[in-house]
Amino acid sequence: MLNFDPTHYRSVQQGAVALAEPIREAVAHLLDDGATNIFFMGAGGVNFLMLPAARLLQTRSTFPAHIEMSAEIVGTGSVHLGPGSIAVFPSVSGTTKEAIAAIEFAKQQGATILSLTAKPDTPIARLADVNFANECADPTSSENFYLQSLLLALAVMHQRGEIDDYHEVVAQLQALPEQLVAAKRQFEPRAAALADEIKDEQHHIMVSAGGSWYEAAYYGMCILEEMQWIWTRPVHASDFFHGTLELLEEDTSVFLFKGEDEQRPLTDRVERFAQTVTRRLRVLDAADFELAGISPRVRALVSPVLFAAVLERLSTHLERARDHDLTIRRYYKKGDF
Repeated sequence: MLNFDPTHYRSVQQGAVALAEPIREAVAHLLDDGATNIFFMGAGGVNFLMLPAARLLQTRSTFPAHIEMSAEIVGTGSVHLGPGSIAVFPSVSGTTKEAIAAIEFAKQQGATILSLTAKPDTPIARLADVNFANECADPTSSENFYLQSLLLALAVMHQRGEIDDYHEVVAQLQALPEQLVAAKRQFEPRAAALADEIKDEQHHIMVSAGGSWYEAAYYGMCILEEMQWIWTRPVHASDFFHGTLELLEEDTSVFLFKGEDEQRPLTDRVERFAQTVTRRLRVLDAADFELAGISPRVRALVSPVLFAAVLERLSTHLERARDHDLTIRRYYKKGDF
């Protein structure tokens, strides 16, 4: 496979799931000490990677879970943020200025800071009360953060007696890294062909629902826009029929991510309509991948992880097909903005 080291990739994701017990122990300690809510407060695209876990808590737990943008919380505050709050901050670099400002603000409110970073010796890690570090970089970080945040949410539910199969789910997650490598191999031919097919296209509508919606939005903003300078329009499947459908013509590109959770019927509806209008409907279906040993219950939880894994192959082939290095930035280094 093009520019892919399966041994390294596997080790990064195994490092993520190996944090299951340390995360469970930390959560148990925080809840025993009287934690009353949890805030997911990352900055930029990495916060998208927290949102399937945050949504899991919002829909399956009575433990209050809040989602905030780091850049906004400093200006608005929150009556819910205080001494009983667990504030979660993910960061690959550990230096994101908006996140640092939000951490300092949250600490002033009395919140306990829990950070997820690639390295332990970074400003964000040092500011945190609890830090979990697992070596990762752009090509491996999405799955890493999806898995760590999922383990965090599962630990909260386990500690509160809101999940009866915690250990079984975690055991299956331990086996997932190997299955993600297999999924990448399966998707490689399609990734290469799809990159060649879309290399000159400049606009894409990105559609999904449920946990996979956050990966659709993340991939559009953080990969296609930031790393390839391609315009995207992320649209939740439930909003697609409230305006976006009127934009479709026969050459409109629509990427549809079909996860395996309870929101799949929303993406089925988009697929039924879009295929009657456009010739450029690109469907990525989590159900097409084997994921040996992973139960339907866990498959529903890890659809965004799976999409992150296979989309990395598309990114790598877009880099080749468009002769556009994924690390090139036009404006990031031009000063403080």
